[in-house]
Amino acid sequence: MSPESVDVTAGLGGFLAFFLLAVALYFLMRNMNARLRRMSYRQEQEAKAAAEGASPVQPDSSDLGGGTQAGPDLG
Repeated sequence: MSPESVDVTAGLGGFLAFFLLAVALYFLMRNMNARLRRMSYRQEQEAKAAAEGASPVQPDSSDLGGGTQAGPDLG
């Protein structure tokens, strides 16, 4: 058997790895778009509240999107 006649392919393992990466990318992009839409909406609400002279809308405590949290003073 000569080395020129051997075909080396990624096979099923390569396909599955690529497919799982594509699915993970889809869910990451979907999550990122939802967060960006939510952030844009909050900025619009804060701008409206500032224009009306009211205090800005405070985020819900159920929001997991970050912000400052009270904690022990370490320094």
